[in-house]
Amino acid sequence: MAAETFFRRREDGAELFVRLTPKSAKEGLEGVEGTADGKFHLRARVRAVPEKGKANQALVKLVSKRLGVPAGAISIVSGDTARTKTLRIVGDPTEIETRLKMLGQSGRSG
Repeated sequence: MAAETFFRRREDGAELFVRLTPKSAKEGLEGVEGTADGKFHLRARVRAVPEKGKANQALVKLVSKRLGVPAGAISIVSGDTARTKTLRIVGDPTEIETRLKMLGQSGRSG
C-alpha cells in the first residue's frame, strides 16, 4: 500500500483523509488503513467525546502536534459529524507532503 494514498497534495498544502475513533482509551495516530472501496485513510484515536466538536478539536490538535504545523493551519472540510473526515492543511505543499509520507510510514504513534 502506498503511504501517499491517504492524502492529496493541493496547491496551498494538502488534504488528509482520516478515520477518527473518539472516546478511546489511548490517543494517537495508528497508521494507514484501506477500505473495501479502495480508499485509504489515516487511523486516529482521541480521548475526547464526540460532542460539541470536542473530538474534532482534539483531532486537529493531535495532527498539528505530529506534523509540526500550527493548529490554525488545519481545518475540517468534510465529515464534521462523521468518523471519516477530510482535513485541509495549509502550508508549503512539498514540506507537508514529506511530513505526511513519514507519518504514514511510522505505524503506531501518539
